[in-house]
Amino acid sequence: MTVRIIPTTPIEGQKPGTSGLRKKTRVFMQPGYLENYVQAIFDGVGGVGGRTLVVGGDGRFFNDRAIQVIIKMAVASGVARLIVGKGGLFSTPAASNVIRRTGAFGGIILSASHNPGGEDGDFGIKFNGANGGPAPEGVTAEIFARTKSITEYRISDVADIGLDQIGTTVVGDTVIDVVDPVTDYAVLMEGLFDFDRIAALFASGFTMRFDAMHAATGPYAREILENRLGAAPGTVVNAVPLPDFGGGHPDPNPIYAKELYDLMAGPDAPDFGAASDGDGDRNVVIGRGAVVTPSDSLAMLAANAHLAKGYARGLAGVARSMPTSRAVDRVAAKLGIDCYETPTGWKFFGNLLDAGRCTLCGEESAGTGSDHVREKDGLWAVLLWLNILAVRGESLKAIQDAHWAEFGRTFYTRHDYEAVDTSAAESLMGRLRELLPTLPGTTVAGLEITAADDFAYDDPVDGSVTKGQGVRVMFAGGERVVFRLSGTGTEGATLRVYLESFEPDVARHGLDAQEALAPVIAAADQLAGITARTGRTAPDVIT
Repeated sequence: MTVRIIPTTPIEGQKPGTSGLRKKTRVFMQPGYLENYVQAIFDGVGGVGGRTLVVGGDGRFFNDRAIQVIIKMAVASGVARLIVGKGGLFSTPAASNVIRRTGAFGGIILSASHNPGGEDGDFGIKFNGANGGPAPEGVTAEIFARTKSITEYRISDVADIGLDQIGTTVVGDTVIDVVDPVTDYAVLMEGLFDFDRIAALFASGFTMRFDAMHAATGPYAREILENRLGAAPGTVVNAVPLPDFGGGHPDPNPIYAKELYDLMAGPDAPDFGAASDGDGDRNVVIGRGAVVTPSDSLAMLAANAHLAKGYARGLAGVARSMPTSRAVDRVAAKLGIDCYETPTGWKFFGNLLDAGRCTLCGEESAGTGSDHVREKDGLWAVLLWLNILAVRGESLKAIQDAHWAEFGRTFYTRHDYEAVDTSAAESLMGRLRELLPTLPGTTVAGLEITAADDFAYDDPVDGSVTKGQGVRVMFAGGERVVFRLSGTGTEGATLRVYLESFEPDVARHGLDAQEALAPVIAAADQLAGITARTGRTAPDVIT
């Protein structure tokens, strides 16, 4: 085996966001681009010699070739052990579990989450630490710093490793274990949920559709739902991971999972519908005639989690990202537990989970999770819902209606303006920040503003402060609007506008969310001047 030291120069723009580095696939395929960033990871985390690393991804285009590069570079850097998912696959939550279970130093996860795949799609890479969660900001800052000062990378001159068969290969001083990516995760789920009770639910005639969107969750869902829990064959559709996700967009929202939404709204709807995204960390759940927003799902799961054996002890606390609706806050208040509001990005939940301050956490962007791993977990959320349905013996719609009657309904929506000119989007946000001191006490579109700020987070565990996380505007009637630029896109800027309004009156709970939120939507457009500043007359995606 020969280790080659390849001279290189920094490549501009390799700054990781909330979920690592994401770019167009063809960008990552440029000579040296991936190698530079992987070496920056190895250097930025303090070296990987003698360490154990977990490696895998969501199976999107270039995943297999990138893993071979990472293996060769890991060998050259003296990694003691590599744990690689068979076929190069690991859902993000399953990778987090393996990191934690094996005591690995960390893991490299190849995914662009819910972004489209294929040669003309998107690609991503991120480092997760020893707790199984995304690298904290201090680490990503070190990685970024290395991308700007790198002069060489190290790579071994060895043959590609066969990833299609489970087994062990030794290359130099590195042991490479190719493992079943599903088994450990299935065992973890079996310890959290009452599989016998859920199996009995399916045996009683309960029907379900799970859309894996040709992404990473397919093999996990088929093994657990159909093989272990006895759901009817064919319950899991689009179960085979494909490099381009079958030409689809693996984001389980009403636009890209339209077939599932249409099925669940039709006369032949099964009892329960669900879907997950590209790397298996997001979820959507739908009942017959009832769509559950991710924000409401978090609140309902928090209210009912004690029905699953893994959470029978109760919840230490809950946490939500700032743009997520405040529905879970009311549940926490009734349970007498803490509720934390954090910036967007799962890494901010990691400190709270590690410190035992919260048990459940979630984001409005279809991510929900708990202290079982340090990532959001789509299939976990679906299984928790199934456990609740099995114990309560009610439909999802009945549970949702009862929840709203008890806690009130938070009407909620998110409007996405995608691929906006970056300078126009930044100018819009800059103007909003300039207006903040003048907004309280004024009225916009008939709504009185009571408070407005640029959200900052003081971490209660490590004392770190994170600023500039999104503009919040609160109104006298309990309405709220949030503006922020997303860090998950790969082209231009994505402006996200989050809108909510609390409604305690049961008689109004059946209103359409867009109708109920019309005054807030009008206020948001008037405040930000979205049409005038971006040229967009309507959002690209409404969820």
